[in-house]
Amino acid sequence: MDMRGDVSSQERQRQILYLIGRSQRVTVNQVVAKFAISQATARRDLEALAEQGKVRRVHGGAIAVRGAPAEPPVLLRKNEQSAEKRRIGQAAAELVSDGETVFLGSGTSVVEVATHLRTRRALTVITNSLLVLNALADVPTITVIGLGGGLNRSGMSFIGHIAAQALSELRTNKVIFSIRGIDVEHGLTNDDLQETMVDRVILTIAREVIIVADHTKCGRVAAAVVAPLTSVNTLVTDGLTSPEFVAGARAQGVRVISA
Repeated sequence: MDMRGDVSSQERQRQILYLIGRSQRVTVNQVVAKFAISQATARRDLEALAEQGKVRRVHGGAIAVRGAPAEPPVLLRKNEQSAEKRRIGQAAAELVSDGETVFLGSGTSVVEVATHLRTRRALTVITNSLLVLNALADVPTITVIGLGGGLNRSGMSFIGHIAAQALSELRTNKVIFSIRGIDVEHGLTNDDLQETMVDRVILTIAREVIIVADHTKCGRVAAAVVAPLTSVNTLVTDGLTSPEFVAGARAQGVRVISA
């Protein structure tokens, strides 16, 4: 389709949005060539779309904004990106030493971390996840402490005021947990308000915060803000996470490990 011609800025931006939606990104030079406009005009169009939250500006162009879709129950998610999650779980477990006290959150990636911790000795694991409890219940060298609260059947975890109150009285060496969305600009986000309340407390109980998130979580934004990206010490992800995201996270002081 020939998109050249004398069109309004509103119509041109609509067509630019269509192009980005189709290919996930567009460069300033592509917009210039497509619409026969100046680079300054192309940049203004992209900046206008970014201000409306419809795209994300990057060096030399813009990329699509990926919102986080509704999350299916955890038991249905266990086979999604399973190979990546196993590698992430192993890499994150290698950050834990014998004798430490660690909080493990909910999510399928965290269950993989728990599975790879089964050989640790004198480890204390605190968790609000039923799946983590099950993964470690038969390991005699690991002390397991479960938190109470309201049961989130989708995530198979305990959340709400009781869980948050219990967490506020604890201190650990590390916390390892997953998150619905992690974004350079918008930070950590979730789509469950009670879980968000618990996540905010989790971030305060340890000297080191480790997020485990496969590439589908990176660059996504959910409805409720948990914390800025600077609250994270280490992100363990997989090799399919975009280089732009990795560079942006590292620019904010986050150590990124690609498993």
